[in-house]
Amino acid sequence: MATRSDLAHLLRRAGFGPRVDEVDAAEKGGVAATVDALLAPPAADAGAARTPPPATADPVAALAKDATREQKQAAQKQQREQVAALTVWWLDRMVQADHQAHEKLTFFWHGHWATSVQKVQFPQVMLAHQQKLHALGTGAFGVLAHAMAKDPALIWWLDGHKNTAKAPNENLARELMELFTLGIGNYTEADVKAGARALTGWAVDRSRNLAVINAKRVDTGEKTILGRTGPFGTDEFVDILLAQEATAKFVTARLWYRYASTDPVPADTHGRLVAAFPQGITAVLKALFTDPAFAATKGQLVKQPVEWAVGAMRQLGVRPGELSTAEKQQLVRALREQGQIPLDPPSVGGWPSGTAWLTTSGTQWRLKAADLLAAKASPAVTEKLAAVPEKQRPDALANLLALDGFTDRTRAVLTGEPKRIVSLALASPEYTVQ
Repeated sequence: MATRSDLAHLLRRAGFGPRVDEVDAAEKGGVAATVDALLAPPAADAGAARTPPPATADPVAALAKDATREQKQAAQKQQREQVAALTVWWLDRMVQADHQAHEKLTFFWHGHWATSVQKVQFPQVMLAHQQKLHALGTGAFGVLAHAMAKDPALIWWLDGHKNTAKAPNENLARELMELFTLGIGNYTEADVKAGARALTGWAVDRSRNLAVINAKRVDTGEKTILGRTGPFGTDEFVDILLAQEATAKFVTARLWYRYASTDPVPADTHGRLVAAFPQGITAVLKALFTDPAFAATKGQLVKQPVEWAVGAMRQLGVRPGELSTAEKQQLVRALREQGQIPLDPPSVGGWPSGTAWLTTSGTQWRLKAADLLAAKASPAVTEKLAAVPEKQRPDALANLLALDGFTDRTRAVLTGEPKRIVSLALASPEYTVQ
């Protein structure tokens, strides 16, 4: 029978920092009912409804052709402000959403189909990309893959708009194979070249968030890709990738790596995940969360900075959207200095994982962020801790943060007033590693 510790582990991995009431409900319902509730919520997401996306009407597109230098600079400044607002909105959405597994999966896909606003620039294009990941990420991987191959943000990010019959650009084709579907070693350079030819012709209008085919730039000749020959275009190329057994193996291994352990997925477990893959990503996650190997992965993942911050804010009753402008900037800077903010992955490979997050600099910025979040903690949290005898506060705090407990070494420093011990607990190894 699953313990409270087992269920807290499930909730930590499936979503962001679970609250006490969520762990209580999971303990009462058991693993099967909790997994079902996570992956097929019975009610609409009221938290998400409270956090609608900000307006992102493009100020650059609205400029007249004869706009002055000052007008262009003002529009670009407004565009940067929109990106900042969109970043805080996404953090707020992850904190407020009731459907935590859906939000966690959306952020997983953001790292998988890694696309950065630094190159795309247009915030409304990035928002549409994020909304597509959210809308399609729980279903058939093939539907998502087809949508991403035609996505304006991803095409621009990987230079797909520069890929023409006369001057092929291999970036998008290579990453579709290497990072998004097949994985390294499951294609040849000839496949990349042929795949690039299949993807020719795309043009992107970022101001209107459109990706359209320019027939004059399309390579209509025959291509041979992974043993199949024909006058393939984008859809046919993606279908060929989806038909490969390597795609199911690669994507399910990535899900294991993100949700369970940085150690390789056990062969038996991997087989079960691959078997669930044709039924959709929700089915894969259900197989993963209910697999015996998953329960044995406690303490094997280091929280990503965004995961750490969102979880802490959920548990402390902090809403990013309600912070002051200066506090929002402090939060985003702390995440940036740790190496992760929404909308801005460092490369097409996404973010690192594991001990890469445990740097000296990252720890210092985590401490600064912990101080900020502890200072903004809901009075209900700090007053409840204050009412507990000081010697019992570490146990009460562990319960609040959905932890099994603290080591004697950590307990020794968890002394003093509530906000101080909250900050120290957030920066502790027990909270950083899950």
